[in-house]
Amino acid sequence: MITVLKGTILHLPWTEKGSNQNSSSDSDKQDFIKGALMIIIGCVCWSCFVILHAITLRSYPAELSLTAWICLMGAMEGTVLTLIIERNNPSSWSIHFDSVLLAYVYSGVVCSGVGYFFQGVILKDKGPVFVSVFSPLSMVIVAIMASFVLGEEIYTGRVSGAFVIVIGLYLVLWGKSRDQQSPHTSPRRINSSQMNSSNLLDLNL
Repeated sequence: MITVLKGTILHLPWTEKGSNQNSSSDSDKQDFIKGALMIIIGCVCWSCFVILHAITLRSYPAELSLTAWICLMGAMEGTVLTLIIERNNPSSWSIHFDSVLLAYVYSGVVCSGVGYFFQGVILKDKGPVFVSVFSPLSMVIVAIMASFVLGEEIYTGRVSGAFVIVIGLYLVLWGKSRDQQSPHTSPRRINSSQMNSSNLLDLNL
């Protein structure tokens, strides 16, 4: 809903500068569809990664060293992929002290390093469902920051999609809280059933 649906434009004071851009071409519509498909694929891949992360933490419970291994393997895979894609463009390896380098450093240190570490800590405590349920919030945060920082226009479709994401997040967290409360009543049932079975054994004896 956030990427495909548009609707009417919300005229906000900070987006008036970028409202003169023409973005109603057919190529833009195709980009919206491609973007939605890429988001679906990204959500599936991210879900698989969260599940594998949770499984790995059971046999390797060191979050910090596991984060280092994840970042190292990601750097190696990214290097190989860049060598294949940019094999005819050696200038892509040049380093310039500008905002691009700052974005790379921030993405590697904060988004990957710090993010994976805290993800591992929360995975051990809350489980993969609790971690993955917050992933769609990144699209809402990106839409809000793009409006403030880049001056992108906000449509009613994006607002409705963000509303659906927040409602879904609340419902999942509510369901998880109910699941965590339910085991407290099960020991009583188990103890009562064990007492009944022990009484029957005593009578038989």
